[in-house]
Amino acid sequence: MSHPSTPFRIGPLTLRNRLIKAATNEGMSRQGLPTRQLVRFHEAVAAGGAGLTTLAYCAVSAAGTTLNDQIVLDETALPHLQALTEAVHRQGGAASAQITHGGCFTFVRGHGRPWSASGGVNKIGMMSGQLLKRAMGEQEMEAVAAQFAEAARLAKRAGFDAVEIHMGHGYLLSQFLSPLYNQRLDAYGGDIEGRAHFPLRVLRRVLDAVGDKMAVICKYSMTDGCRGGNRTEEGVAIARLLEREGAHMLVLSAGLNAESITTMFGSSFPAENRAVVTNPLMKAAMFLQQRFQREVPFRELYLLEKARRVRQAVSLPLAYLGGVSNAANVLQILEEGFEAVALGRVLIHDPDFVASVCQDAAHQSGCTHCNRCVAMMYTEGGTSCVLKAPGDPRLNRQPAAG
Repeated sequence: MSHPSTPFRIGPLTLRNRLIKAATNEGMSRQGLPTRQLVRFHEAVAAGGAGLTTLAYCAVSAAGTTLNDQIVLDETALPHLQALTEAVHRQGGAASAQITHGGCFTFVRGHGRPWSASGGVNKIGMMSGQLLKRAMGEQEMEAVAAQFAEAARLAKRAGFDAVEIHMGHGYLLSQFLSPLYNQRLDAYGGDIEGRAHFPLRVLRRVLDAVGDKMAVICKYSMTDGCRGGNRTEEGVAIARLLEREGAHMLVLSAGLNAESITTMFGSSFPAENRAVVTNPLMKAAMFLQQRFQREVPFRELYLLEKARRVRQAVSLPLAYLGGVSNAANVLQILEEGFEAVALGRVLIHDPDFVASVCQDAAHQSGCTHCNRCVAMMYTEGGTSCVLKAPGDPRLNRQPAAG
């Protein structure tokens, strides 16, 4: 068994330990640029000992954003992203940029009918007046694959040590992988190999662009967690395909944002979340999720059974994600053969959790996994733990390099 503080290698990148900050959309960017507040958030995670911190949702184009203000990986963002990576490196950590495209899962208007694997009614778009989606053709897929590759190159120029291609949770690449969204009859649909055709092309383009210079990680859903979606059997098959294509590491998540968010977070969302959100679309979406999804109590390591099946099927490095609450959980994950542990809510609650785990095998997090931090993403102050005193939301909202 590896100790949490043991260094390990992801492709060309060596991390100082096996604990990484998972991508959690912090809501701390403005006009497509990271703010000083976001820089300080990730610097604090690195100072707390994380081997790698992941900057969530860096869209490969403006049309790929899901919400207004999300970071777009372009030349304008470059100096602001450099400020973030420099801050992380000062603390001895490494930085990863999560690169993605929302497809039809978007609340942003002005880019025409959103793309997806298949056309037709866009159930997500009903919340924002974008009632129809359009199927991507070969030309559009090639253009988006090129955007992923260029985004990875820009991330490298910005000082990132890794990129994480988001293939889960109902975003564009997930829409190709999932039979819930992909009803194509051509080479990009049908069985899991056909549905994975476009996501694998994106991975290959990114690997060709930066694969010998930075780690290329894929985050995906081991199961969609809903009727008509991928099951764990398909999740295992996807892992094999990603390994075959050359991914350096997989982050094992689950669920879809709209259909099965409790599968992703492992527990239900409290009604109090709607009270802090001012956006009426988000309020309505939260109401519908709470109205139609069953109550799910939190349990530690809630994705472990599914992750074990993936572990048995592939040999590339895997990062376990889901319900880690204490040092004992971390030790169990490493003992079961996973190379890394990805942490989300516990690091929002306590950025020093990693240092504590590495020093104390009995350490317990104070995080209750109440999921109220998720709703804070949509507030002026951005993602924060409601159990801790918040900072002044009026501070540090300027772009990072401004």
